[in-house]
Amino acid sequence: MRMAKVKQPNPIFSRIRATIMKIPRGHVSSYGAVARAAGIPRGARVVVRALSQSHGLPWHRVVAAGGRIAIPGEGGLDQRFRLEMEGVKFSGKKVRMAEFEYKFPGKKTAKRKKKPEEKKPKRRSVR
Repeated sequence: MRMAKVKQPNPIFSRIRATIMKIPRGHVSSYGAVARAAGIPRGARVVVRALSQSHGLPWHRVVAAGGRIAIPGEGGLDQRFRLEMEGVKFSGKKVRMAEFEYKFPGKKTAKRKKKPEEKKPKRRSVR
């Protein structure tokens, strides 16, 4: 008798799920911003895949760039309805990102000091 192989959770998907759970009620974030916050630069498509394979996430709080709802048909209408129920406002078909976008806290990095430039002798133009 063979034992069923237990599928291990994808660590990248786990980071994405944890990042999405940080988006508070009444705010949204873009697929790309979620990917960057999860440590996956240029990974917006991976976020879409993780959302499609996960259950119990506030999926409606993740929108396309610029606040556009990218889900077609009834799914997109459901997403807009859920966001409006949380108090998110729209301008036309897009979320007002300036007001409702959640900014993930960035990692603190030490700023590098600029090297003092060596003074170069000025050239005189000869006419």
